[in-house]
Amino acid sequence: MELSLNLYFLEKVAIFSSLPSEILVKILSYLDPSSLFCLSHVSRLLHRLSNDDVLWQRIYTSEFGSRNWKLKTSEKCVEGEDCLTSRWKRLYFKSMAGQELIKWRKPLKDISPYTGLPRQTEWALRSGRVVGKKSGLLRIFAEYIYAHFFESSVIVHWSDGIHMNTICTILSSKSHSVFEKPNISCSSSSRPNWRSLILKLDTGSPFLVIGKDKLIKMLLLQPGVIFGVWRGKNQVAFIMISLHFHKLVEKSLLGSPPVELPPVDDVDPELGLHGYSLHFVLHNTGTVIMSGRFQQLFCHKGDQNTKIQHGLVKLKVIQRSNLSQHRSLSGSIRLPWRHEDVKGAVENCCIMSLTLLDEFQKPFWCVSTPIHITMAKTAISCDYSGHDFQMLYRNADGEVKMLLVWLEEQKQFFLIGLTVCLPVAKVNKRFNREY
Repeated sequence: MELSLNLYFLEKVAIFSSLPSEILVKILSYLDPSSLFCLSHVSRLLHRLSNDDVLWQRIYTSEFGSRNWKLKTSEKCVEGEDCLTSRWKRLYFKSMAGQELIKWRKPLKDISPYTGLPRQTEWALRSGRVVGKKSGLLRIFAEYIYAHFFESSVIVHWSDGIHMNTICTILSSKSHSVFEKPNISCSSSSRPNWRSLILKLDTGSPFLVIGKDKLIKMLLLQPGVIFGVWRGKNQVAFIMISLHFHKLVEKSLLGSPPVELPPVDDVDPELGLHGYSLHFVLHNTGTVIMSGRFQQLFCHKGDQNTKIQHGLVKLKVIQRSNLSQHRSLSGSIRLPWRHEDVKGAVENCCIMSLTLLDEFQKPFWCVSTPIHITMAKTAISCDYSGHDFQMLYRNADGEVKMLLVWLEEQKQFFLIGLTVCLPVAKVNKRFNREY
């Protein structure tokens, strides 16, 4: 019976494939966007036909008829998208996503003076079903999803029985949000989900072991993705991703939003070297370990202590020599995890969420990433009798260096040094300078 059904199916496919492309496209023109989207994953032939430019231009015109839009013939596909996909199809989905973004535009205008970020980001993500249990953000073979929200970031944590060899298959080199769309009309089926690129992984770099406990070890893949692997087994217990709130709603709906540049002020020769504000948080999935807001950070070209060195603009946030700036970290630095009903925590790991605002109080560098403690190579403090440690983070957008002292009697860490470094090239590009 099964063999006869397979033969029948193959025969129908052969007949369908033998029809001229013009007739096939005409048949497909009677389908709604959701059906076309699903059909494009059936075969190479249907993928090519269901992405016909004229077909999707008609769909776009029927949905946004009064909105005239002419595509340039030389327009290239956006990075991270299928270049075989119709340009009108991409425009259709982006326009749909743009309509959803309008709903959140007004709430997202309410900016917090402390973080420089919209106050209602968590509400927008939850209300828009971009983040949620078993649906929404990064829905990839997930059975147990947990979202942990903080003032400037969210941690998405989920678990599933995933073999190590399938890691690259699951995440590839990109991660998408999945935004579930409402119905096109009362009589039509639901729209296909809009997949928007929010995170690109550096698959060329090796996994970094950042900690372990009796059950699992944590592997870090930049930027900000943790794989918890069962010790002694070739199986993933959980995946944890930390995402910064900056433009997260826009990325979830539209992909990479346009960069907003500050106004250029030729009167101030030091524009881009002073007036920075930093909102800095160390946290895990449940508690805040340390939170602070630092203002009027600067870097002068000639000052020996705060000058541009090695192509970096150095902003000293907490200085070792200033004891009044030192901060105690509440509790131990540890990163909890869970897999179904099994729970644990890896010591000396946490999440760093950094929001650096420029002179115009616009986000200049935003990052949320796992970070771990290592022993300091040299003694860093003469004011404390304890063990010296450090936490380092570096990527193409900047560097962060934290100096810590572990006080055995108090059983806690003290943060005695915090420096943020920015590439001069990034500052020049932002403020149209030539430092």
